[in-house]
Amino acid sequence: MQLIHVIVAAIVLWNIVVFAMYAIDKSKARNKKMRIKEATLIACAFLMGGFGAMLGMSVLRHKTQKPKFKILVPIAVVVNIAVIVAVLFLTGVIEIHL
Repeated sequence: MQLIHVIVAAIVLWNIVVFAMYAIDKSKARNKKMRIKEATLIACAFLMGGFGAMLGMSVLRHKTQKPKFKILVPIAVVVNIAVIVAVLFLTGVIEIHL
């Protein structure tokens, strides 16, 4: 398996984990149990879990009223995309011809 396939699989798996974290936090909120820290949820979004966080916010309608989530999670998605493009460029998967 090529390195790029491993990287893609890891990113997909991580985003599933981040989505699950949002689902768990929503469940804990409904049941008035100890929650996942907001800083942890945001950090996970910036650590290549932005798509899972965004999906968790939209599908689960969780943290959608919190201003810092409305601002930081979309920024995390943009950062994640930039990192992915950079990795693809540096590994030679994509090339820029001028």
